Amino acid sequence: MDDINQETIKELNETARQAVNHAQAKYSHFRVGAALLSDSGEIFRGSNVESSSYSLTLCAERVALVKALSEGTTRFKAISIYAEKMDFCPPCGACRQLLYDYAPELDVYLTNGTEFKKYSLRELLPHAFDDSQLKSL
Repeated sequence: MDDINQETIKELNETARQAVNHAQAKYSHFRVGAALLSDSGEIFRGSNVESSSYSLTLCAERVALVKALSEGTTRFKAISIYAEKMDFCPPCGACRQLLYDYAPELDVYLTNGTEFKKYSLRELLPHAFDDSQLKSL
């Protein structure tokens, strides 16, 4: 993965922090924002959208990814994740899997609004399930 310059990382983290303002978290009150950076430099925002049937809830990371995919963007460099009530909030397992399906080389920035920690998606999801397992069926 190409290194991303510090200014872009700062913009990505700030966009994730601002995206939290659109979170629909009336049940958990755990508001999360995400910002997904495409290879072309476009940033897609996402915020969590909760349902009273918790299993239907959409995390911010998946919202950002689906927005990008539905607009025809399929190549990504990085994602930043911000949660109001937790420093350095990592993506859940479902988000890790979906992100891996579309961007296994993704850089993941976890931010508390002022600082960040960087991980590769492969670090966060070692031994991932992918299409190679499906080909053996």
